[in-house]
Amino acid sequence: MKKNMGGMDRIVRFVVALIIGALYYFKVIDGTLAYVLLALSAIFVLTSFVSFCPLYSIFGLNTCKVKN
Repeated sequence: MKKNMGGMDRIVRFVVALIIGALYYFKVIDGTLAYVLLALSAIFVLTSFVSFCPLYSIFGLNTCKVKN
């Protein structure tokens, strides 16, 4: 797996995951929507830690800075 996520992209995904977690914790979201968003936030956290997004590779996107 080659890194394809930049630092800002990783931070944004992690913050969005934290917000979704907080919304669930404070019972702002519930039911099926909550479980779908929690699964999405888990994927966001996982991809943030490994710096690789499978969808980016499918679409040919790369937000990671290239070192010369």
